[in-house]
Amino acid sequence: MPPIVDIHTHVYPPAYMAMLRSRRTVPYVHDPAPSKDGDTTPRLIILASDDDPSIPIDQRGRPVDSSYSDINVKLSFMRRHGITTSVISLANPWLDFLEPADAQPWAERINNDLEATCAQSNTSNSSSDSPTKPLYAFGTLPLTAPTPSAIVSEIHRLKTLPHLRGVIMGTSGLGNGLDDPALDPIWSALQETNTLVFLHPHYGLPEEAYGANGADAISRSGHVMPLALGFPLETTIAVTRMLLAGAFDRFPKLTLLLAHSGGTLPFLAGRIESCIHHERKFVGADGSVVDGPRRSVWDVLKTNIYLDAVVYGAPGLRAAVGASGADRLMFGTDHPFFPPLDEKEPNPEWPSVTTNYDAIKEAFGDDKTADAVLGGNAVRVLDLK
Repeated sequence: MPPIVDIHTHVYPPAYMAMLRSRRTVPYVHDPAPSKDGDTTPRLIILASDDDPSIPIDQRGRPVDSSYSDINVKLSFMRRHGITTSVISLANPWLDFLEPADAQPWAERINNDLEATCAQSNTSNSSSDSPTKPLYAFGTLPLTAPTPSAIVSEIHRLKTLPHLRGVIMGTSGLGNGLDDPALDPIWSALQETNTLVFLHPHYGLPEEAYGANGADAISRSGHVMPLALGFPLETTIAVTRMLLAGAFDRFPKLTLLLAHSGGTLPFLAGRIESCIHHERKFVGADGSVVDGPRRSVWDVLKTNIYLDAVVYGAPGLRAAVGASGADRLMFGTDHPFFPPLDEKEPNPEWPSVTTNYDAIKEAFGDDKTADAVLGGNAVRVLDLK
């Protein structure tokens, strides 16, 4: 059977959980007192809205059970769904909240933790006749470090860790978005080392985007609008800002893997291109008039961009392939998010995973394109042999 590689699957490794437990401001992990049914599942308070004083602290945020931190649970999930290899990465909010002095030490510790986890799992779970190992990882960067040199240093160090295959980054970059000129040394180092950036959203759109009283709208519909709409649009806006700022002109070999099939970028690429073509004036970060981007959206999509297949529908996959190409789309699950709703069923299938499997089959049938999307592309792009 061809390999099945999950390139979008998250963990909160032990070092990260320990750091979050030591904090008392967002984000932090709280260990609640046992409930009536004995539940003591830790709670992650990840956004300011989660830390509402009117909500009892044992009910704030979201539960983060063992599937978030126990790698054996991850491996069991992989076996249940026929996944050969996973490329694990830290989930949001990464290290974007750390004080500058703490950023580099924690990045090194967490990346070493990821490397050790992969090495141990691969030694104990890989068979001699398998061309792939069970686990690889995307590292995290100390983006709040006081100088770019600290971030660049970690980018180079990650290339010495055998199981690290890139880095994960949020759309805020150093805090001012991905069109921030201060990111240029980071982009340069990533390009120089041929390091893939897994770009993932976190904050979504401002609450008011969802209605006159955005917070009330979110409270009525939960995470539907922020996750279904906010995350994809956040990614689309972030990459478009990079394009307009000429980042892909200055760093033509920089490569990004976009979460959730690039948000709405594949669908809106033609409209973005048309608007760029008709725009009469572009203004640089210093306020001066500058030339617009030299490269087209389509060129960037087919040269610098890879897309995951976490879109849950065949039409979205067809748009992704139409924009970037069938050789640039890779399977993912977003585990451990979107778990099964029937908690009583032992070892259930995850509908969030089977939906993506079904979408790939519907979009590509049983031909070689499906095999490439499910694993072949990731093996090639990430050098997983």
